[in-house]
Amino acid sequence: MQQENKELAQWALQYALAKGCSDARVAVYSGTDNTFEYRDTRLDRLEQSAENGLSIQLYVDGRYASFTTNRLDKKELENFISNGIATTRYLAKDEFRKLADPARLYKGDGKGLATYDASIEKIAVDEKLALLKANVNEVYQTDKRLISVTSDYSDGASASYSIASNGFEGESESTYFSLSAGTVLRGSGDTRPSAAWYDAAVFWEDLQKKDMGKKAYERTLRKLGQKKIKTGVYKMIVDNLSASRLLSPLVSALQGSAIQQKSSFLIDKLGQQIVSDKITLTDDPHLKKGRGARWFDGEGVATKKFNVIENGILNHYYIDTYYGGKLNMEPTIQSPSILTLHHGDKDFDQLLASLDKGIWITGFNGGNSNSTTGDFSFGIEGFLVENGIAVKPINEMNITGNLLTLWQKILAVGNDPRTISPLRIPSLLFDAVNFSGK
Repeated sequence: MQQENKELAQWALQYALAKGCSDARVAVYSGTDNTFEYRDTRLDRLEQSAENGLSIQLYVDGRYASFTTNRLDKKELENFISNGIATTRYLAKDEFRKLADPARLYKGDGKGLATYDASIEKIAVDEKLALLKANVNEVYQTDKRLISVTSDYSDGASASYSIASNGFEGESESTYFSLSAGTVLRGSGDTRPSAAWYDAAVFWEDLQKKDMGKKAYERTLRKLGQKKIKTGVYKMIVDNLSASRLLSPLVSALQGSAIQQKSSFLIDKLGQQIVSDKITLTDDPHLKKGRGARWFDGEGVATKKFNVIENGILNHYYIDTYYGGKLNMEPTIQSPSILTLHHGDKDFDQLLASLDKGIWITGFNGGNSNSTTGDFSFGIEGFLVENGIAVKPINEMNITGNLLTLWQKILAVGNDPRTISPLRIPSLLFDAVNFSGK
């Protein structure tokens, strides 16, 4: 973050306090994003964007409001902040709106997590386009059934600096790189199976740069002939590309907002066993080069490693200062950082080989879960498995049940999480899941 923007944030904080705020928090931020898409033989899409802005949280006479602007001229900011304070005074008082306890704040220099790759500024557009073209050409015109082959590349950089009247001061910066490919095939009748493959990284050197087209094509090819199978109760294996879909509703139910608004199926579950004792879920925010790694949350509260769920027992909600007050609970941390499900000792192939009969889920197609009850219905596609071998591609089926019941049925956790996501969830094997088909 440029020094002049830091000084602007510091000035804005003091100006807000001088104009009548009891407390305030200011953040300045900047970012760039680039996206390129190559379709068959040509560049089909190009998007580039850049932003700079300032956000300010105002605490005025027991009232609270937040404002954002991209006009960073001091004279204009004087009017912006003054008008914001005047507007905030029209709001109703909210006794729970306050800054975090100073004792809980991060006090370091924001360095050491390796979340920023300076080489992002040196990578030529020609090099990015060459990646796209090469991944398309891996499979383009190799199969008469191919309707289209696409490849997408994206990268971006962001930086922010925050300062607050409770003593917090912190900055962070990050980069990301992603590359993907997708293929569409002409199937029987009107069917048009499609699939994709992708990779992402914080550092350019860690990004997988080839075989995207090949993997996307292979994943599409195996979908040919997909059909429903008989409704029934089957064992279920979910690969590491799709497993996070089953965990996300659990994580959402841990949020303080959901607890306070009584829209969580995990209300009053702290200290109780909510899932199988095979499940230990750790929030580890200090993993170097990790997407989601951070020293502090959105309030400036210092992050730390902890077990959200330990041997099936719920240890932790995500509660910020505001919802801590409303719930009369001690605040913890505002939101998850990097969630890792503790690994078993088998990879996906070993889990698949252990399955006598069941269904391997390779993707979820729509559906929903009830945040209050945990009941779910998800559309799925994948394969019927017999004697450890995928024997028939399937689609247009649903799985139904309750998330807490489902997670009690876990038979094994794999050892193969993809580390490109803040949700590092390996392949999962479940017992007795309800599938509806024909």
